[in-house]
Amino acid sequence: MLQEGYGDQLAVVTVTYSPGDSLDAFLDSLAGATTRRYTVVLADNGSTDGAPERAAAGRDGVELLRTGGNLGYGGGANRAVATLGREVGWVVVANPDLVWCPGSLDELLAAGQRTPRAGALGPLIKDVDGGVYPSARLLPSLGRGVGHAVFGAVWPGNPWTRVYRQSESSVQERDAEWLSGSCLLLRRAAFDSVAGFDTRYFMYFEDVDLGERLGKAGWRNRYVPSAEVVHTGGHATTANADVSARMLVEHHRSAYRYLADHYPGPIWAPVRWALRAGLGTRSALAVRRAGR
Repeated sequence: MLQEGYGDQLAVVTVTYSPGDSLDAFLDSLAGATTRRYTVVLADNGSTDGAPERAAAGRDGVELLRTGGNLGYGGGANRAVATLGREVGWVVVANPDLVWCPGSLDELLAAGQRTPRAGALGPLIKDVDGGVYPSARLLPSLGRGVGHAVFGAVWPGNPWTRVYRQSESSVQERDAEWLSGSCLLLRRAAFDSVAGFDTRYFMYFEDVDLGERLGKAGWRNRYVPSAEVVHTGGHATTANADVSARMLVEHHRSAYRYLADHYPGPIWAPVRWALRAGLGTRSALAVRRAGR
């Protein structure tokens, strides 16, 4: 189905930052995920391991785009999408530490074809042990966010976390308020209509924000569990303790930015102060528990 102003070609964008061997597994499995022709753009944020260079040099249809610095996830993805011609009407944005199950991308494309207002489509995401990641969720609210933040680590089954993660929702195709940015099929017309990811988010919550803005613009966030991928774990964020600590800090910083944006102006200043203090304390404790 052609989109107004766009063609029907497919491109895959992955943001790399020293991805290691996971990038080869990602690209190898991608070949079996779709029967469609596609191009791959590696939006490289400053890798030092040589993996993106090797992939681009040794594989047809794989292009290396040096972003010029560490732009974060959304910034790198935006930069790559901006290089694509208007003949590309479907764009995958995915982490390089995913393995695609056979036919999974074709399942997402089929769902996009039968759901004209689907702006973003996400698969069922499993971890290497077979557990299902809650990748189709409700938007965070102040009540759900505080409950999840306070109790999530010590009481995983608390009602705020269950509702936020949609833990009791059946595993079937359905709309969600946002989908995990670790693997998204994006209708180019929808992505461009909201100007892509908000680059104020270096990492984390850029997918929450995108899902919300797509919804407000009249697009649907569609969860398609008949498509499956496996998240093998982030090489760049687990190989280095300093990077892992930084990611914990970034997660809490992004959570504050997202929630603070929803409570602007002087009247909500006390709420923003409380959020900053609470998330700052939680961030420090998380970093300490991680061994920093």
